[in-house]
Amino acid sequence: MEKIIIEARGLTKTYKLGKGNDVQALRGVDLAIPEGDFATLIGSSGSGKSTLLHILGFMDRPQLGELFFDGRLVTDLSEQAMTQIRSTAVGFIFQSFNLIPSLSAWENVAFPAWFVRGTSATRRRERAMELLRLVGLEDRAQHRPGELSGGQRQRVAIARALVNRPRLLLADEPTGNLDSTTGAQIMELFQRLNGEGQTIVMVTHNPEIAAQSKSIYRMKDGSLRRVHGGEFFAAD
Repeated sequence: MEKIIIEARGLTKTYKLGKGNDVQALRGVDLAIPEGDFATLIGSSGSGKSTLLHILGFMDRPQLGELFFDGRLVTDLSEQAMTQIRSTAVGFIFQSFNLIPSLSAWENVAFPAWFVRGTSATRRRERAMELLRLVGLEDRAQHRPGELSGGQRQRVAIARALVNRPRLLLADEPTGNLDSTTGAQIMELFQRLNGEGQTIVMVTHNPEIAAQSKSIYRMKDGSLRRVHGGEFFAAD
């Protein structure tokens, strides 16, 4: 029987924009991600996919519905408890990389480990270098983000997301700011990580990128459904 790592039940999220212009980003979304899956959320801009990803990554909360992590109901946890799960069990990769400009590549990778008790400075650096080797950037360890290409910065961001050995890796348009060749390299890295057992949930608007995952979910107007075969290539 598949072990479900994260499950959403009836998630609803509305953004209050004022003057009656409220936007319902999620409309009762149900989703269950088994351990070891590589799932993609696909849909046009404004469909709700990034909102859902942020809720799955404990960076936002729904107004209604329940979220379970590893079988535990987590929707109503305190901010401190949510931060603890987010920092130790979830890795988040942003489209815009979100690296700290003043830090070197290895320091950016090691940064999240500063918030984990009992991790020495030596171990943080060793873990950062281990991950830079994994993403092929050991020779760029001392370079700052401004000295790296877009693809190299994204690989540093992936290494950073992995530093605390997360149970769940989330990626929001990870190839969106990259050329096709570099994007393909990032997807090869994701495939390798997933092959080693890493659970991944990715957001993209690109059907060719989505096709490389194990399971695909289409979002439209805040609703979610799983799609099969070539169905996801159809227009929204």
